[in-house]
Amino acid sequence: MGMSTGSGGARRSRRGRSRRAPMSEINVTPMVDVMLVLLIIFMVAAPMLTVGVPIELPQTQAKALNSDQQPITISVNANGQVYINETEIAVEEVVPKLEQIAKTGYQERIFVKGDRSADYGTVMQVMGRINAAGFKNIGLVTDQDTKAL
Repeated sequence: MGMSTGSGGARRSRRGRSRRAPMSEINVTPMVDVMLVLLIIFMVAAPMLTVGVPIELPQTQAKALNSDQQPITISVNANGQVYINETEIAVEEVVPKLEQIAKTGYQERIFVKGDRSADYGTVMQVMGRINAAGFKNIGLVTDQDTKAL
């Protein structure tokens, strides 16, 4: 009667390791989980990363405009500095820069944001230059007045 020294399963070598071949499959489930979490984090955080020129807009009771296309934004802050989107420029450079970045030519929508405490003359000077250059689709941006409603 023979006695079995093995455990009935895999054979063991002298050092106690099994002789099975290494596993050649990669478990991608944890990687997919991490990627989905990162995707959700970036989707939530991306809208918060849009930084603009800090301007305190005046308030009005006008209704908001619906637009399909992102307009060009020109901002005048309280110190009289002029910005196209987030880039500071001189007042004299407004029209040449607009002509360079206007995708639809003189029909491009242009929004002018003037700080509540900005010099009115500077805001009107910017608007006058834009209008004199041939741009006709110009709008002033304000905040919704919540006190009057």
